[in-house]
Amino acid sequence: MLMFQQLPCVYLHRTPVDYRKSINGLAIIVEQQLSLQATDGCVFVFCNKGRDKLKILYWDNTGFALWYKRLEQDKFKWPPKSIDECPELI
Repeated sequence: MLMFQQLPCVYLHRTPVDYRKSINGLAIIVEQQLSLQATDGCVFVFCNKGRDKLKILYWDNTGFALWYKRLEQDKFKWPPKSIDECPELI
């Protein structure tokens, strides 16, 4: 099974999301908060407040796919909500 025909663009939603949201809720975040089309083939990555869970949403021309990853003992490295909180990025 081929996941992607070519390497897609990847967007990180830097603010933690409510993990009760599934495909429809995450697609709304993409379109309303990020002002992007959820169906353009890009990959959208979301993290929870505890940074131990990821949800990855993408559109593959037949429908949405949602991947979920939970770490048992570690946390994902995640950029701060704003660039002001991370001076090395300025």
